[in-house]
Amino acid sequence: MKNSSAKRQTGKLLSLLEKHYPGADTALRHADPLELLIATILSAQCTDVRVNLVTPKLFSDFRKASDFANADQQVLEEYIRSTGFFRNKAKNIIGCCRALTEKHGGKVPDTLEELVALPGVGRKTANCVLGMAFGKPGIVVDTHVKRISNRLGLTDKKDPDKIEFDLMKIMPEESWIAFSSQAILFGRDICSARKPKCCECFLLSMCDFGRKEVQGA
Repeated sequence: MKNSSAKRQTGKLLSLLEKHYPGADTALRHADPLELLIATILSAQCTDVRVNLVTPKLFSDFRKASDFANADQQVLEEYIRSTGFFRNKAKNIIGCCRALTEKHGGKVPDTLEELVALPGVGRKTANCVLGMAFGKPGIVVDTHVKRISNRLGLTDKKDPDKIEFDLMKIMPEESWIAFSSQAILFGRDICSARKPKCCECFLLSMCDFGRKEVQGA
């Protein structure tokens, strides 16, 4: 889909997503920006359901950034082992929280520039925290948003950062937070990677990929 065509379709797309997923929010359970930041780091290559099983005990025993910063890495690894890639995640969490303690008084910053400067924090994690914890606009490009954006022809890019920039060009800023949450839910419910429910999809009329799937069924 060319950029001009994508802009014309955007209003319809956002309207349909809002109709089917009103008030969509992150599925990661959290009580404050720090908990959301840690949970989002843990969610890499892991389901939100699994993260939500791990974090109650984790957040009960580690309450502040300084608690994570001073944690023994092997001890922290045992808390988060079931989320996968636990050694790297534990290392990133400790490094991230040391930076929070040393540079930000233990508080999670509310700017993209400061967030991506933290160890283990990329644009996806930063935008999630900005949107869900601080209400600041940002587009979260996870595997669902990446897949959906390509299937709908909103972008032809594969790199998440480039996809984010393409989406920013065609979507009004006030829709960025909601679109991210709604698209993730849509990806889980209907537009899955292996068995998309194209025949049931409310976006079928906008999706060349879906029409081809239906015709080939």
